Order: sequence, then C-alpha cells, then structure tokens
Amino acid sequence: MEKRRGRALSVLAVLSVVSAFSTPVSAQSVRVGGQVLDADSAPVVGVRVVLHRVGRNTQGPIDSTRSDNRGRFRFVYRPDTSAFYIASGRYAGIEYFSEPLPTNPRPAVSEIRLVVYDTSSTARVELEARHLVLTRPGEDGSRSLLDLVVLRNPGRFTRVAPDTVQGTWKVPLPRGTIGLQVREGDVSSQALTRTGDSLTIGAALAPGEKQLTLEYQVPSDRAAIELPLGQPGLPLNVLIEEPGVKVSGPGLVPTDSQIVQNRAFRRWTGNVSAVGVLRIVLPGNRAAPAWLLVALVGSLAMALVAAGWYALRSRPLLRQKE
Repeated sequence: MEKRRGRALSVLAVLSVVSAFSTPVSAQSVRVGGQVLDADSAPVVGVRVVLHRVGRNTQGPIDSTRSDNRGRFRFVYRPDTSAFYIASGRYAGIEYFSEPLPTNPRPAVSEIRLVVYDTSSTARVELEARHLVLTRPGEDGSRSLLDLVVLRNPGRFTRVAPDTVQGTWKVPLPRGTIGLQVREGDVSSQALTRTGDSLTIGAALAPGEKQLTLEYQVPSDRAAIELPLGQPGLPLNVLIEEPGVKVSGPGLVPTDSQIVQNRAFRRWTGNVSAVGVLRIVLPGNRAAPAWLLVALVGSLAMALVAAGWYALRSRPLLRQKE
C-alpha cells in the first residue's frame, strides 16, 4: 500500500489546513481502531490523528481525535466506495500516514497501526537501487532519459534537513542531461530541486523505502552521459533503445533485451563493484517521430513505477521498522 499512500501525500499536505468535520454514521458505517506507536512499538500519547477521505470529487479531513494514554484512537465513518481513506498523525513536526483504511463494514472493528519516529539530521539514507532508460533521439535530436531512484532509510529516525538552507539529502544526477520532470513517486515534486548535476530532496525521509521517478533531457550535441557511482553493491539497470550506444561501468554486464510497446531495449545490469562512473557513449542521431517518443516515454515511466512498486511490495515489511 506504500504506493497508494505516496500518491496521496501531495494532496493531503494541502488538505491538512482544511477544518475537520464529522461524517454521518449509519448502519453501514466502518469502525476503525488504531494505535500510535514509536520505533520501539511503544504507545505514543496525545498525537492528533486525522481521518482523511481522498476521492475524485470530494477530498479532505473528515474527523480527528487524539491518541489516549495507551496510544489508541478510534474512528467511525460511512465510506464512499469511490474514495479511499487514510489516517495521519503529526509527531515531532512530521506528518506520518497509515495504510489505506477499510471501506467494508466487516469485521466489526478493523485495527491499524500508525508508526511515528523521532527526527535526526544525520540519520543514514542510502540508494537501494537505480534504473535508467534511454530512448532513441526525437526529431530535434534530443533524447529522454528516465531514472527510477529507490532510496532507503534503514534506521529508527526520520531524516530531516539540518537547517532551512540545506536539503534533507542529495542524489547525483547524470552529467550531460538537463531539466527535471518529476513523475509519480513517493516524494512531492515541490520537494525536489535540480542544481547542476545534483538533486536536492527537501522533504523528510522516514524509515523505510521511497522511490522517485524522474525524467531528464539529453541535448542533441551531447556525445556521452556519465553518472558517478559512489556506492559499491548498488543494484543498477540500464536500458537502451538506440542501436550503437555503448555502456560501461564497474560491475555492469550486458544481458537480455526487454520489449516495451513492441520496441526492443538492450539491457545492462549488475551490482556496482567499485567506486567509478557509469558511462553511456552516444552515436549520431537518428530521429524518431515526436508523437511516438511521447507515447513511449509515458509507457516507460509507468513501467518503472510498476517495477519499483513490485520490488518494494516483495520486500519484508519488517525492514521498514529497523
């Protein structure tokens, strides 16, 4: 459910300023009980917990309460089948979100956990995986580069920025690219800033995994793209549509091709074996129709999101509580 929660974060950040109001209760109401817990699974008292409804036509907070002396809280609401519901709690200045709540009135009372964490500006954050997809040139000779970045906070503290000037964390971006388009992911686009060949994340990073789906442009006059690799052991995948492109990097080996929209992409994969550079050497431009590139980039972005979500779902949930 982490993916669905990530889709709601930017909406909920705006909705948090709206006044809460009550939802009418009926025989078909859903009853949800929950508990606010810290990293040690100890109850947290006095946290204001807000129930949100996120739907196509109506969205906003619909109820709120505070956790009691056992960290417990309870909501009763009449569900709208066209919406989903989620609880949030603010702790140490950071908003935390539950799994999506049930819309079925059975069982009689559903139980949820809302985990909150203390904060630190030195909490460890690391790259968990990275996947790059380079399309063939468009009519103007430029290329699109899609980048799925998976981050992980393996600890017990939420990583926050040390001050109002610095960001929470930085990610190196491929040299030779320009621009930044943020596609669907677990961090709001408003919290992501490109400065040169570095991406600054301004949002707090709670324990667990987050994914970013980014897109850059490679101008037609670029002969190569380079990405610094400073983390040995990092899983890395590179997909290239254009023939004649050469890919090299410590630990990368060519492997099977992948088909997207009936178009073949050669693939290089491996775990980074040493600190070094991923280098993608580009041939001369052979342009593809603009409409075809637009459709392809959209499909690739969706495929990256789906692949990243599947990878995160397949990991044991206990890793998010380390």
